[in-house]
Amino acid sequence: MASDYFDGAVPRVLAHRGLALDAPENTLLAFAAAISAGAGYLETDVRATHDGAAVIAHDASLSRVAGRDVAVGQLTMAELRRIDLGHGQGFPSLEDALDAFPDGRFNIDVKDERSVDGTVSAIARTGAASRVLVTSFSERRRRRLARLVPGAVTSVGAAGVLAFRAAASLRSSSLAARALHGARALQIPERTGPIRLVTRRLVDAAHALGAEVHVWTVNEADDMVRLLDLGVDGIVTDRADIALRVIAGRS
Repeated sequence: MASDYFDGAVPRVLAHRGLALDAPENTLLAFAAAISAGAGYLETDVRATHDGAAVIAHDASLSRVAGRDVAVGQLTMAELRRIDLGHGQGFPSLEDALDAFPDGRFNIDVKDERSVDGTVSAIARTGAASRVLVTSFSERRRRRLARLVPGAVTSVGAAGVLAFRAAASLRSSSLAARALHGARALQIPERTGPIRLVTRRLVDAAHALGAEVHVWTVNEADDMVRLLDLGVDGIVTDRADIALRVIAGRS
């Protein structure tokens, strides 16, 4: 099955953990708010529960989002659904989210190795491979996901990003293609430490190989405008509402 993840016009707005203005992040309510605002993509994170399900959660611990000093992986999916995150929301599973938004495109960051099997199973059970991008900080895990979820697209892991930046600096298309290793996107911060990642040269090198550049996490309108002027294809943002207004104003 061919992916339709990149169907539609650029630039793309990827709602980072949904739109959490009046909803807890990474919940069905936050995803619904993002879609209602007009975002075409939901960026999210998955971890493994104690019983092996893929649960939507960014942090390894519940301390920040629920005030409980317990690890996500210590609780079952049923227990996590009952955690009160506010506004009547608990932790959804990845399968819950894919089922709840059958037309939504999901950008899924698989946080650790234990999360891989549950992620693959959830995508298979919902038949969602053509509308997901799966990625990971670990380039090795990203490549494993690419093999296990045929039909899905991927974005480059951290090692691949640095290799691609070096290749772009050297103007070596062969090295850049090797760094992509089949990935269709580079999803990157503007900088990592002292290193500027997002440059016109890097964007042009990605485009020459048919890949997109998505920048995270960008919440200020002026920064969005500056990055769009460089030619980036997507903005990953906590403020999908602002990004949509910026893009509408440029069209």
